[in-house]
Parts: sequence; C-alpha cells; structure tokens
Amino acid sequence: MIREENADWLLPTVLSTTAGAVDVIGFLTLGGLFTAHITGNVVIVAAHYVTGGFSQIGPLLAVPVFMAVMGLVTLASGAIARAGSSPLRQLLWLQTALLAGFLGIGVGFGRFPDADSSMAVLAGMLGVAAMATQNVLVKIALKGAPSTAVMTTNITQLTVDLATLARSRADPDELGKARRRARMTFPCVIGFVGGCAAGAVLEVKLGFWALALPVVLSALAVPLGRFEKLTAGPRITTQSRSS
Repeated sequence: MIREENADWLLPTVLSTTAGAVDVIGFLTLGGLFTAHITGNVVIVAAHYVTGGFSQIGPLLAVPVFMAVMGLVTLASGAIARAGSSPLRQLLWLQTALLAGFLGIGVGFGRFPDADSSMAVLAGMLGVAAMATQNVLVKIALKGAPSTAVMTTNITQLTVDLATLARSRADPDELGKARRRARMTFPCVIGFVGGCAAGAVLEVKLGFWALALPVVLSALAVPLGRFEKLTAGPRITTQSRSS
C-alpha cells in the first residue's frame, strides 16, 4: 500500500527510472540518439560531422520533434483541464503507448545496421515523443516536482540543498524547503542512474527487447498518477486556506 507521504516522490522516481532506461537504450541501439536530452543531440550532430561515427538524421530531427510534441501535448492538456479532468493519467497513458510503439518497431525490425534508415528514425522519434510527453506532464501536472529527465539540473539543486542543510545556518523556512527538495530530488537522481544501468545491461543481452523495462515502468506509473491526483487535492486546499 502506498502511503500518502510517499506519493510526492514515488511517481517522479518511477518516471526518472523510465527516462534513464529509454535514454541509454536509444543511445546504444540508434547510433547515439538521445531521446530526452536536446543538448546531447546537438553534441552528437557535431561529433558526427567530425568523425562520421554517429547517426545524423535522428539527432537533427529530435529537436523539432521534441518541441512539436511538447507544444501539442501542452495544448491537449489545456483542453483536458478545461473539460474538468486532470491530464496526468491521460499523458501517462500516451507516454506508455509511444514507448510501446518504440518497442514494437525495434523488435519487429531488429537491430538497425543503418541508424539513419527510415524505420530506425521512426522508432527513435517515438522515443523522443514519449520523453517530450513526460517532460510536459511533469511541468504541468506535477507542480513542484524535480525534473525526471535532466539530471544536471537535479544534481545542481541537490548539491545546493545538501550544502545548505550541512551549514544549518539558513533561515528555518529555507532549511525546510531545502530538506523537502532534497527528499524529492535524491530519489529521482538514483532512479535515473538505476534506469541507465538496468537499460544498458538489458540492451547488451536483449537488444530492443530491453525497451520492455521502460514500457512496464510507464504502465505502472499510471495508477500512481491516480494516487498523485488524489493526494494533491488536500495539499492544495490546505495551502489555499492558509493563504
């Protein structure tokens, strides 16, 4: 049984583990494509033009596809919210479906000898779309949660918060905020690293079947999204009353 005090960090941690697995599997199977990191794809494009050792089309398309999907998902989320529903579970289902498509194409066509082939690029863009959806749902539906895909930001914030807590000379309110942020950010960092490690091991042994791990994790996140919705209400109500 999930306790209420665990709900605020459990879903972001599962999503971080999912993102870590998808990112490393996509990188290993698709010629260096990052599904969640725009910065990484820019670096890969530059490296390709110098060495020719990485894919070209996937990283080039990843940036506009990532932005386009985020825009469409944001608009869809607004429409769902105006209809009186929370978009969280619908976005989690969308992410799961996109990851399942990534898995299906990868398994159906096997390892791609050419990472710039049309099917390889299509598979990669499904992974990119899934991670774009995850980034939007965290921003829109999980207010105050740390990033589940950008660990540079998380590690920076975690380090600052741990240093603040170690110093113990800050304002009590600031110490409380730092403690709450660290309690949420640390599991996300661990989850992402764990997802990367598990995804890499599974990819070496199973190839594209390794994507079954993030698909299962994403599906497991759906009921957690329902619990998050149920527990978010009282916290918001309490804050509004206190204000």
